Amino acid sequence: MSFTAQVKDELSRVETGSEQADMAQLSALVRVCGTLSFRGSGRYTIRISTETGAVARTVIKLAHKLFDLETSLTVRRSVLHKTRNYLIEMPEQDELADDLVRMGILVPGHGLATGVPPWVAADDLCKRAFVRGAFMAGGFIADPRGDFHLEVAVTGEDFANDLAALIDSLGVSARLNHRRGALAIYTKSYDDVVCLLEAMGSERMARVVAAARAQKSVKNDVNRRVNAEMANTARSTTAAADQLALIDKAEELVGLHHLPPAVRAFCAARRDNPELSLTALGQEMDPPVSKSAMYHRLLRLQQIVAEAQAGQS
Repeated sequence: MSFTAQVKDELSRVETGSEQADMAQLSALVRVCGTLSFRGSGRYTIRISTETGAVARTVIKLAHKLFDLETSLTVRRSVLHKTRNYLIEMPEQDELADDLVRMGILVPGHGLATGVPPWVAADDLCKRAFVRGAFMAGGFIADPRGDFHLEVAVTGEDFANDLAALIDSLGVSARLNHRRGALAIYTKSYDDVVCLLEAMGSERMARVVAAARAQKSVKNDVNRRVNAEMANTARSTTAAADQLALIDKAEELVGLHHLPPAVRAFCAARRDNPELSLTALGQEMDPPVSKSAMYHRLLRLQQIVAEAQAGQS
């Protein structure tokens, strides 16, 4: 089951808290993933298509609970994608037109409503329920082990703007993006993703997102430490190789037995321990020598080689 499906499954089990909130959730579900057809005055049918069983279950439950509407369910399977598709139909029936008006989907004398019903924004439970229904119908959330990304795809500029305003009123900063004839309200912020999940009632999956972020933080910290250590090792290895080449040059031009005792001891220690950093190499000396002292011995060796080379030219 995808992460999106897991979130929608949890949302399908959330109790809205009031009949009006139930109506707000059903309104969003029908508005976002439903198709409304009419034949003659006041004769309507609704077809709702979804690939998520939790969405189909919620639509049917609320339609029966609120309005006792007649519904039919057809389950189809895509041979190509091997996924199920649920088709819910609400055929022509008495009171359906009035029910659509009560849900804010139809406006008497004006036809299909273009925005979010005004009464939704006046009640906090309704706002959360409407956003929950919109996400269940057209939402997507990325697996938090990858990127943080949550979006709701809708149609209609007015509806998209109203829905974005509802989401904003829940403390979530979301953006609106035009995409191939549709609109997507989205956020890529960890804080906003968690905030919206909690506002919709998906508290368990919000904790999963938080845990994924913590795991990514630990992993990133380990990676930074490993990369830093590898970089330090690479620098030390390169420096040691340069020092060994310098020692070989000193042996060729001067002879190690002619070097000052401290510099000669440095050369011997480096040849015995080519993998150590300058600091670690100093700790191998007897008695131990500081990094600064080791560095000065290296500078003295460089000076001796430079003078010997100058004397040959």
